[in-house]
Amino acid sequence: MPATLAPRTRRIVQALLYEAIAIAVVGPVLALAFDEPAGSSFVLALLMSSIALAWNYGFNAVFERWEQRRGIVGRPWRVRALHGLGFEGGLALILVPVMAWWLDTTLWAALLADLALLLFFLVYTVLFTWAFDRVFGLPESARGGAAR
Repeated sequence: MPATLAPRTRRIVQALLYEAIAIAVVGPVLALAFDEPAGSSFVLALLMSSIALAWNYGFNAVFERWEQRRGIVGRPWRVRALHGLGFEGGLALILVPVMAWWLDTTLWAALLADLALLLFFLVYTVLFTWAFDRVFGLPESARGGAAR
């Protein structure tokens, strides 16, 4: 039987776990991919994670309200894919300028550099959300309840 969390607590736990795993993966990848010093890539990963954490919390709150208004019960793969695309697309709009500034490059170069991360995170987001739902159960919004 999955653990059950209040909606706000659920979003906070989900966001913190998601970002902790992301930092553990992205920090070393940034150092290798961008030939950056480990300290610099770690700070960039933390900055990107902080931005993503705020976006994760806000996006999930809006997504769950949308789910509830649409009367969606359960989370079929098409809803999970929509969730992943919406989350990653919005995050890219925020992070590409940050990466361009940090790496002192053009927006185009930052977008190209970010594509590999976007592909990784699209898959990671869908799989992480699925695993999180298996451990903590579906949110009230996907069970037909009220989202807070």
